[in-house]
Amino acid sequence: MQEKNINKDFLNLLLMLSSAAWQHLGKMPNAVNGKTEPNLEMARAMIDIIAMFKEKTLGNLSDEEEQFLTTNLADLQLNYADEVNKKMN
Repeated sequence: MQEKNINKDFLNLLLMLSSAAWQHLGKMPNAVNGKTEPNLEMARAMIDIIAMFKEKTLGNLSDEEEQFLTTNLADLQLNYADEVNKKMN
């Protein structure tokens, strides 16, 4: 198996989407105003976009890119589920 190069632009895009998702989950403050502003609908949208990237890039990523994407997506999905459960209780 030939090792694929790590695409830094791809990782940066994932980091931007992930940061937005974490902000919308209320887990990190808004970079502009410093406030924590949860918005689960927007968090879900960001997570869905990352999941779409995972599906569309299947078999086309280096091992490191795949691991980063998979781990990041799983962390976001677990935190999203936790926040949704908090809202329901």
